[in-house]
Amino acid sequence: MQKWKKTWALLMSMTLIFTMLAGCGSSDKPAAEGSKGSEEALSNLNQEGFPIVKEPITLTMMGQDVGIQNWKDMALLKQMEEKTGIKFEYRNAPLDSFDTKRNLVFASGDYPDVFFSGQLQSADEINYGSSQGVLIPLEGLIEKYAPNLNKILNDNPDIRKSITTPDGHIYSLPSIDLDAGWYRGPLWYNGKFLKKLGMDKVPSTTDELYTYLKRVKEEDPNGNGKKDEIPLVSVKLDDIRMWLFGSWGMYGEFIYADKAGKVHYSPMEEGYKGYLTFLNKLWNEELLDHETFSQTDEQKKAKGKNNQVALFADYHAYFTLGGEPSMTDPMYAPVKSEMGEPVAAKHPGLMKGVFAITNKNKNPEATMRWVDFFYSVEGSELLSYGPEGTLWEYANKEDHTKKQLPVPDGKDREDYRATLTPDYGTIVPKVMTEEVKRGFEGEFEKWLKKETEEKINPIAKVPFPSVYLSEADQQQVSSLRSDLDTYVKQMEAKFVTGQEPLANWDKYIGTLKKMGAEKIVEVYQKAYDQWNSGK
Repeated sequence: MQKWKKTWALLMSMTLIFTMLAGCGSSDKPAAEGSKGSEEALSNLNQEGFPIVKEPITLTMMGQDVGIQNWKDMALLKQMEEKTGIKFEYRNAPLDSFDTKRNLVFASGDYPDVFFSGQLQSADEINYGSSQGVLIPLEGLIEKYAPNLNKILNDNPDIRKSITTPDGHIYSLPSIDLDAGWYRGPLWYNGKFLKKLGMDKVPSTTDELYTYLKRVKEEDPNGNGKKDEIPLVSVKLDDIRMWLFGSWGMYGEFIYADKAGKVHYSPMEEGYKGYLTFLNKLWNEELLDHETFSQTDEQKKAKGKNNQVALFADYHAYFTLGGEPSMTDPMYAPVKSEMGEPVAAKHPGLMKGVFAITNKNKNPEATMRWVDFFYSVEGSELLSYGPEGTLWEYANKEDHTKKQLPVPDGKDREDYRATLTPDYGTIVPKVMTEEVKRGFEGEFEKWLKKETEEKINPIAKVPFPSVYLSEADQQQVSSLRSDLDTYVKQMEAKFVTGQEPLANWDKYIGTLKKMGAEKIVEVYQKAYDQWNSGK
């Protein structure tokens, strides 16, 4: 399960970034017609229960293919066909070329009935939904034919707001994780180092963190008689930036909204200066790896496996330190600085654009009932793990406690799971909850959850919701961010390494303003206010 968990976390982190940047337009064109099936289709529909249709129907689907198993041969999809009476013909494209193929399909006019997995960008929803009517509005279908999803949206209004376009319609369905936590892989302490230094608790302030890193440098905690320990290791700061930001009150790498609803651009905040000042101090005293801006992740991991690193980022500590999962390497929690109590970034648990119905579909009601099953606990279990009886079975069906079964022929569990379900290496429409995961958590997973609940969740906030920007705003933001992001990363490295003295902070802020940083805040503030109002 670990390999897939890492893939899931990376996809979640990347999706949030891409969603915030994705372009969106607006149009005064009326909502697309065709969101209601024909009388014949409606008469063939069972309003509840299974099968979904009285007489079998065949629809076309386009999805992302990871190249392990033909979808027509997947046990999950075969079982769904038997259960629902709905058969699909698959028009899939490889994962690495899916976006290109999907754009060609949109341009050709030869659409499938359904897009499944392979995320639509926000611009696609506006362009092919609001403007062209290729993607049909789904909110009416959700209300009438998707009781599982409708309940989730009613119970979680932020999710409904995040998938509703500025024209008031929903053109795609999301993947939802109601049990989501980390925004990205955490930081971890090397438990062996803590023990060698006689530390029975981890640092809680920036002063204590500095002292710990200083001791690592000077006291030979790996015990080899050499001063080869690296107190804090990183790859271009990308893996540690967000977690360290929390000490200075920031919880978004670029854009975040505070409790009062005010939008901030992190690189021009006073807290960002505090973050740079701290890292510059670590750099000057060789407590931050001097290969930070040149090394690869593989090189960082090699240092970890050589037992040289004290504090580092990864999805799990043993991915860097090597060996088996261990409960002796504590999770890092943002520490308190002179600016006040720390915060942490929380993942919103939402990936948009993973399911859509086109105007070619003559059975939208049946299609909505089909996908709504995956927003139930039973349906999400089936989609996530494959049919019961192959890789898992219920230990207690009433409370959804599950247990794993031996993998047939002794094969790799994740590789085998990829032959059963399309929920592998791509994002699919479903809901993940504690119930769905129940029973698959070993002692290590339970420990991870406890660490997260104690150290991260109490101070965690979603930095910024998934919003829609107008086409004009998106074009402006994209243009400004292209240059700003490059400049900010360059100056971050210079400030940290001392190539640029922090005495030039005001000059740096002036340059950000000239490059349009305040305009970016203005655009995102408008989008946030619109999102927050539910309009």
